[in-house]
Amino acid sequence: MKTLIEFINEKQADFSYATGEFSRLVHDIGIAAKIVNREINKAGIADIFGNEGTVNVQGEEQKKLDVFANNQFIKALKHGGMVCAIASEENDELITFDNELSNRGKYVVAMDPLDGSSNIEVNVSIGTVFSIFRRLSESGSSGDVTDLLQPGTKMVAAGYVIYGSSTMLVYSTGYGVNGFTLDPSVGLFLLSHPEMKIPDGGNIYSINEANYIYFPEGVKEYIRYCQEDEPSSLRPYTTRYIGSLVADFHRNLIRGGIYMYPGTKKNPNGKLRLLYECNPVAFLAEQAGGKASDGFRRILEIQPESLHQRTPLFVGSKHMVEKAEYFMNYFSRDFKK
Repeated sequence: MKTLIEFINEKQADFSYATGEFSRLVHDIGIAAKIVNREINKAGIADIFGNEGTVNVQGEEQKKLDVFANNQFIKALKHGGMVCAIASEENDELITFDNELSNRGKYVVAMDPLDGSSNIEVNVSIGTVFSIFRRLSESGSSGDVTDLLQPGTKMVAAGYVIYGSSTMLVYSTGYGVNGFTLDPSVGLFLLSHPEMKIPDGGNIYSINEANYIYFPEGVKEYIRYCQEDEPSSLRPYTTRYIGSLVADFHRNLIRGGIYMYPGTKKNPNGKLRLLYECNPVAFLAEQAGGKASDGFRRILEIQPESLHQRTPLFVGSKHMVEKAEYFMNYFSRDFKK
């Protein structure tokens, strides 16, 4: 099989203007992912379970693995020198590096270093999700917040790593989606899922129905639609919800389906972060032939106003997202921005 590095180098050769910096950046992400994967696989026999005793900017208690993963990705991106700034779910402020190499870096990264960490202790799939932008600030200086506050349409690349029964790195540079599975015997990511496409005829809906009474009426109507018995279609749909964005999205990317984290009466903007959760999965969904929306508009066209901005998310098979948008527009226009 083709390795991740071979694949990156092959694609780089397709562009006469490529300098190799972006290729090294993806390679750095792959290295950090392998280190995090090693620690996750030791959880239970090493002192890596449990809470760190600190709280992140979201008000969520940090797990030890949250902190470990965050530190490993920051360290890898710093030493690589391709990145001048990082926005992380685990850090209140923008992370910049006080060294000449990084200050010349052409890229910035937004990331959730360990999505779904509440599932660590029960051995359920978790992941890392990231998006990459070209910097806007002047080269030679520290990156600043404006480098990250770009709409998803300006994204250079996005991807995720899922740590499950096997560890996979899935990413796109805007020319399709490709998945690489880690072979632990040789420590290499191998191309296992080339040119991934999300089936348009999905029959899985993923949502935390425990919040049903707080959902907009449009979401309630869509759930009823999913549950209706319609022999001439795939309905009634099957519900599957893991509680990890990366794991739920990965399943639906392969099998077809829709993932929903809508706004509620308590949290009208939802709970997922635009920059480092919604934007990257939206980018991947579109590149795989799917769609991503906040219920009314394309996720990638939303102009970010802050690093930790939240937004509702409907992402997955195109026709399923469009049907959810129909119900939102018909029943829940009061949620429209």
